[in-house]
Amino acid sequence: MHKHLQKVREFHDQFGIEQPEYPETAHLSDMDIVMRQALLMDCGSETFKAITGGDLAKILAGLVDLAYNALAAIACRGDDVVSTSVAWRQDGSVLSVMRVLADKINQCASGESIHYSALYNICEQLARGFINADFDKAFAMVHANIMHSGHGAADAGRDYSQRIAKETLPLAPDLSEALYE
Repeated sequence: MHKHLQKVREFHDQFGIEQPEYPETAHLSDMDIVMRQALLMDCGSETFKAITGGDLAKILAGLVDLAYNALAAIACRGDDVVSTSVAWRQDGSVLSVMRVLADKINQCASGESIHYSALYNICEQLARGFINADFDKAFAMVHANIMHSGHGAADAGRDYSQRIAKETLPLAPDLSEALYE
């Protein structure tokens, strides 16, 4: 199992978020897909705002949050991360970054692990190549922040407004130390 996916599954176990035992697989319901898409779109919006502001630490936080949410969907399906070929035009243009992220988020509306994996993979690639950051360190920092936040302790059952609140990630810590100089 992928190392970052293991951390997300640990988060789900600690806070009572339902997921099948790995490697049992399950399909997401239509409402689960809509909820996951809402969470991804919120993270995407925050990432785009950070790009607009030029704050590398906040862009990194947005990319890690997107990756974390993509992995959460994969965990809730009982799947593992799928190796996907991801490419973005490394031309220094923020528009190419925005387009590739928007496209990958949109493809996740399928509810399929291949698309969540592609989003995770492009976030990792952008963190390393566009932001020039240590993605593993940033992911570990965000995960530690989530695990110590006491976030999401209530049982939400099938109430999607409560589930969205439960699965919305807390504000990421300052990830400046994960940026390479």
